[in-house]
Amino acid sequence: MRLQKYIARSGLASRRKAEELILQGRVKVNDVIVKELGTKVDPQKDTIKVDNKVIKLESNKVYIMLNKPEGYVTTLKDKYSVKIVLDLIHGIDERIFPVGRLDMDTSGLLLLTNDGDLAFKLTHPSFQVKKKYIALVEGIPTNNKLDKFRKGLKIDGRMTAKAHVRILKKYRDSALLEIIIHEGRNRQVRKMCKSIGHPVKKLKRIAIGDLELGDLDLGCWRHLTKKEVEYLKGL
Repeated sequence: MRLQKYIARSGLASRRKAEELILQGRVKVNDVIVKELGTKVDPQKDTIKVDNKVIKLESNKVYIMLNKPEGYVTTLKDKYSVKIVLDLIHGIDERIFPVGRLDMDTSGLLLLTNDGDLAFKLTHPSFQVKKKYIALVEGIPTNNKLDKFRKGLKIDGRMTAKAHVRILKKYRDSALLEIIIHEGRNRQVRKMCKSIGHPVKKLKRIAIGDLELGDLDLGCWRHLTKKEVEYLKGL
């Protein structure tokens, strides 16, 4: 088994994050640091350590949906002692991690799991999994600006993929937008809105593919149903 896949299946991190851990020299195989991606390991014979802690394959898979509040970060640890999303999850013995990220100041649907293979599929751009957001922005965008948004915008020196956007409601000095993207670049929705001159005031993710947040209360979580898990694996 490839080393990054072993790490992902241990429930420690997604496969992409596992690759970062390897490249950072934080992974040992039989007490020897390994930095080469694709290194093969034998789960029955080899001892794998991350940050000098032994990790083992996790056989019981866990899939959780959380309605993340603002003020929580989606990292497993935070050196500044900021609140992390795992603080909201109780009663789970397995080691789980967030699938992708939501900014500290963004709320809404966040998945947590110990299934590194599924996390990889849901976050890698090549799979083009759609994420739906509701954004309250400053001002009311014109049709011309919305068309620019739909065609793709240059942020951080690169063009974004085409996106969906429509106005759900207009207020005196702001607008409520529905935005759908399939990329997961850092603070992408916020940067796209700012690029057309309408900075985000509030942002919430309400769906991943056809999986919707629904009426799950803020700060609460639930296990995904078998049908929901099968749907995500089939994306």
